[in-house]
Amino acid sequence: MTLIALPAFADNYIWMLHDGRGAVVVDPGDAAPVLSALEALGLALRAILVTHHHSDHTGGIEALRSHLDGPVYAPADEPVQEPFEPVRQAVRFEAIGASFEVIDVPGHTAGHVAYFCRPADDADPLLFCGDTLFSAGCGRLFEGTAPQMFWSLQRLLALPANTQVCCAHEYTESNLRFAQMVEPDNLDIAQHTAHCRALRLAGKPTLPSSLAMERRINPFMRTAVAAVQAAARNHGAVGVDEVATFAALREWKNQCR
Repeated sequence: MTLIALPAFADNYIWMLHDGRGAVVVDPGDAAPVLSALEALGLALRAILVTHHHSDHTGGIEALRSHLDGPVYAPADEPVQEPFEPVRQAVRFEAIGASFEVIDVPGHTAGHVAYFCRPADDADPLLFCGDTLFSAGCGRLFEGTAPQMFWSLQRLLALPANTQVCCAHEYTESNLRFAQMVEPDNLDIAQHTAHCRALRLAGKPTLPSSLAMERRINPFMRTAVAAVQAAARNHGAVGVDEVATFAALREWKNQCR
């Protein structure tokens, strides 16, 4: 199995997983990079996976339908243009020999889902998380609540540590700047910032990340850490409640540019 991040728009990634013959794409907001990759690699498009309804994740679907030999999977409770196979928590399916499990992760949008993938070749598992989880960050709360997003991230935290985190945007450097504000003494954040800066200077993506890395650098996944709780209390959190810590961090991040 080969995983490719196809750049789209200013900072989106359309993820493509292929086995040399067939391909699955995730959140194709733009059809053009998908069609170019299919042609260049001689691949058949076997499935499209959608995490949520925003146009930068769905805008290319209609142009891809005539090239698609398989289903479009999309959240059952999101306004995605039909036809599609509706999916929700615990739904499982297979494509190009890989198994996929759906995880409900409301917060960014009301019906957002993620896809947990186990490739057929025993490679590290993959998480296609849309705009719920970013490296060193998380999505804005456009339709959901802070408690919803907190528990969505907890579901993702329960996945294996070697899970490769395939986020839909290249927000890592900006998120790491915020993470350093929250935990200025966290050496993992400092080291990963230098690593990501070098990747971007070389024209490479900072993604995928891993859950093992996110547990060390992502303040939204570190709400049980005393230093993170203390920083959140300085920005409105009351006590050491993890949901309150998360909510204060998210509001603080909203004010940062």
